[in-house]
Amino acid sequence: MNQKHVFWQALLITVFIFGLGILTGFVLENWRTGKIDSLFQQSEINLLDVKLQNQIYAETNFNCNSAIQENIQFADRIYEEAKLLDRYETATRLSTSIFHEHKKYDLLRALLLLNSIKIKEKCNASYYEVVYFYNFNEQDLDKKAKQSVFSNQLRDIKEIKGREMLLIPIAGNLDVSSINLLMEMYNVNENELPVIVINKKIKITELKNIDDVLRYFK
Repeated sequence: MNQKHVFWQALLITVFIFGLGILTGFVLENWRTGKIDSLFQQSEINLLDVKLQNQIYAETNFNCNSAIQENIQFADRIYEEAKLLDRYETATRLSTSIFHEHKKYDLLRALLLLNSIKIKEKCNASYYEVVYFYNFNEQDLDKKAKQSVFSNQLRDIKEIKGREMLLIPIAGNLDVSSINLLMEMYNVNENELPVIVINKKIKITELKNIDDVLRYFK
């Protein structure tokens, strides 16, 4: 009788722990989904905002100092949002909706890059313009490792350079026509991703020591 009692106690504890684990996972997944939805809603506003900025920079005279500062601040905010989205995407099963929303973020960053090009041309701005073309949801382990190194190096360099550097990561494998045209403009092919382009002149396709990369920022 004592053995049966111990058995049922152990079974109840096991069922309780298993159920608690499922409930915790469900709550956590819903929390992540809610956060992603919130980011997606913000991306809609940001997309409209940057489209309007694009028209302003193209059609009117503007204050260069204000435009430079606003563009860098906007880029930094989008970069931080993208890092947060990447963490949620890593922890959450990818769905079609997440894939499409990721495209919105890349279109947003592509528009931001075009704004940056216009500002640099009109204002002779001195900040470093760094575009990082990569593969979204990369499955190849070697390329995935390479992208991880590139991402970490760029993050560290951004920490060092701060607002002297405008960092714009863009997925180049989402079959978006405008981004494909942008890659052509930067002379980047999808089969050579990941690629870092600094000031439209320096193209990095192979892994380097971070000190070697930093030499391009002097």
